[in-house]
Amino acid sequence: MAKFDVPDELIDKALEAVEVARDTGKVKKGANEATKAVERGIAKLAVIADDVEPAEVVAHIGPLCEEKNAPYIYVKQQKELGAACGIGVGCAAVVITDAGKGAETIEDLAEKVSALK
Repeated sequence: MAKFDVPDELIDKALEAVEVARDTGKVKKGANEATKAVERGIAKLAVIADDVEPAEVVAHIGPLCEEKNAPYIYVKQQKELGAACGIGVGCAAVVITDAGKGAETIEDLAEKVSALK
């Protein structure tokens, strides 16, 4: 489903950014919350799981991010994303709305992801 290949090192960095934002900033969990955050223009980084079934659940988030100029990245598994945001179940999408102490990491990620597209 991912429109571009994301190197493992960037995936790890994205998951780490979600963890830091969860502890020191703010994250919105789930496809609906993520969509709303992107639409409102408050998304610093959207992280989308690649193994979501059916894919339609998150298929609109990438194009919406492009429309709103919000950086986004795909990770391989919902399980990893859920763990990064501190819940015991998989998570289809997460949006970081307040980077907290991870602001530099997110800016760096945004630049690298833009270069991949």
